[in-house]
Amino acid sequence: MSTAVPPGIVIERIVVVGNGIAGQTACDSLRGAGFTGQLTVVGDEPVPAYSRPALSKALLTDGGSHELAAPAHGATERLGVAAVGLDVDARLVHLDDGTALTFDGLVIATGARPRPLGEALVLRTLDDALALRERLADRPSVAVVGAGPLGMEVASAAAQAGCEVTVVADTAPMRPQFGPYLSELFTTAATAAGVKLVHGTATGFAAGTITLDDGSRVTAELVVAAIGDIPNVEWLHGSGVLTDGRLVADSRGRVAPGIVAAGDVAHVPIRGMVRRIPLWNSAIEQARIAATAVLLGDATPEFDADPYFWTEQFGLHLKAIGHLPVDGEPTVLTGEGPRDAALLHWRHPDGAGVAVAINHRIPIPRLRRAAATGELPSTATAAR
Repeated sequence: MSTAVPPGIVIERIVVVGNGIAGQTACDSLRGAGFTGQLTVVGDEPVPAYSRPALSKALLTDGGSHELAAPAHGATERLGVAAVGLDVDARLVHLDDGTALTFDGLVIATGARPRPLGEALVLRTLDDALALRERLADRPSVAVVGAGPLGMEVASAAAQAGCEVTVVADTAPMRPQFGPYLSELFTTAATAAGVKLVHGTATGFAAGTITLDDGSRVTAELVVAAIGDIPNVEWLHGSGVLTDGRLVADSRGRVAPGIVAAGDVAHVPIRGMVRRIPLWNSAIEQARIAATAVLLGDATPEFDADPYFWTEQFGLHLKAIGHLPVDGEPTVLTGEGPRDAALLHWRHPDGAGVAVAINHRIPIPRLRRAAATGELPSTATAAR
């Protein structure tokens, strides 16, 4: 399907479905690109947009802020309602309150939801985080299923709260996301904090007991599932914009004439593959480009991801620029070791660089330069 807007179509009404960071960035970008028409943003949560990364970090431990600055884009907000259908030909978004929104341009930014495991708690929304923080205050025994960044951040918060913590996973912590070197670093920090690691795949959870694929069981008073996510595309079934059940966008975020996608819901071309990049900063960059493409089409720059990722857990503060995971040993640009404010560098076989700062106070632009050059920026400063 061509993604070009048909000649003669005037974009006067734009609907943004999704009120997360991708949706909010799309609204800001549309206004910044000169769009003065009717702009409506739809969000299924009845609260203003907030910082989702904060939910698994400071908010779980000390009530750190999750708030974003009040929007200045002036969009009409439809909060607490969800999109349930899309009619491309009629240019209508159907909502679960029985109403429909007409559009000339549409931004799809409906994100993803946690993959469930029985009745285990999950962490995606503000309500999820507040409920989990309240439970951790009672210091229950905690089992976290999944050892990706989210699962390990939850495990860190639970350990900091004084809980006995077990992590159940079929791989070493964060090895698929980071690679072996960084995985070992964080695993050592987690075990030093008293976290017990159990190897296995959870096949079910009920009555406080996790059943693993080898028949063994893990019991805990509180179980949190962090086993991946599912893109929110069900409302698009039958619309014609899905490809084999996936929302696949081109390099400018376009999925159909006048319709773009951004954020965790979208598959985008990157490094010779079409895949999702479920990262906060990636959602921002995708949304900037996709929103502009609604107005400017091919004149919009293409999305060329140079991902930024950060995590805080077990006393380690990591910031990374570049495509993870990475193999092999890094080049140490500065620092005697990761706990001594280290800056590390890897070079992929295709020449792309990755820079990782651990407990290192370096501004992101300088970290980006370090990734590209493999050298320590001369003005960078480091601190524990």
